[in-house]
This record gives sequence, C-alpha cells and structure tokens, in this order.
Amino acid sequence: MKKTDIGVCAVMYAVCLFFLSMTLQLPKAARIYPLCIITLLAALTTLHVVNMLIAAKREGVSSGLEDFKDFLPGQFFPLFIMVVGYLALMPYLGFYLSSALFMAGSLLFLRVKWWQILLAAAVLLTLVYGAFTVFLGVRLPAGQLFL
Repeated sequence: MKKTDIGVCAVMYAVCLFFLSMTLQLPKAARIYPLCIITLLAALTTLHVVNMLIAAKREGVSSGLEDFKDFLPGQFFPLFIMVVGYLALMPYLGFYLSSALFMAGSLLFLRVKWWQILLAAAVLLTLVYGAFTVFLGVRLPAGQLFL
C-alpha cells in the first residue's frame, strides 16, 4: 500500500459527497442517474481501499513518493496553466473552438507532429459532436462571442 493512495481515496470520497449534496437538490425524477454514478464511484473507491488494506497487510506500507521521481515540473505546470486557460476561455469561445485550441497548444508544447495534432483534433471533435450533439442532443457551450 502507498500512503499517497490514502489522499486519493479521501479526495474521491469528498467528490462523492460534493456531488451527492448537489444531486439531492435536483427534482426526484432527475436524481436517479447521478445517484447511480455516485454510488458506483463510491463503491469503486471502497473497493480500492479494501485492496489497499490487503496490500498493506501482505506487503507493508510505502510512501508512494518514489512514483514521482521522474516528475517533470517543466511539463506539468505549463500544461496545468493551459487546462486552467481552457476552462476559463470555454464560456467565451465555446466548447469546440476552445477544445481545438487547447488540443493544438498542448500537443504542440509536447512536440507532437502537426499532422498528428490535426488528425487527433479532427477525430476527437467529430466523435464528441456525433456522440453528444447529434446522438444525445446535449447542448455544449456555444460561447458568448458566437451568440
């Protein structure tokens, strides 16, 4: 068992509680699906806790920090800033434009070839459009610039 996993499990339980509190504010008919997802997430987290306890008994406890020995702050922090920028720009630029810009920017930063960036963006945005907009009828943010 790794000590770092304890924090991950605590965060997952906190996420479950946060979404449960939000879900209980919905009308009864709209609660079923979110409650199923929250229950599934809590059950999987509990299963992970049980596996951690079994591993702790069998193998002992380690810090888990050795997993971060190859951590590259020069990659992590710029990408983290890009994710924050992506989330901040989405209400203004819309989902599709901000997603395309985020994908292009982050993949360029990671030195991916242009043709792979274009292919990945085209395939992913087409799949999202087909699955969410066409099939499920979900309205994704259009952006204030395009209203």
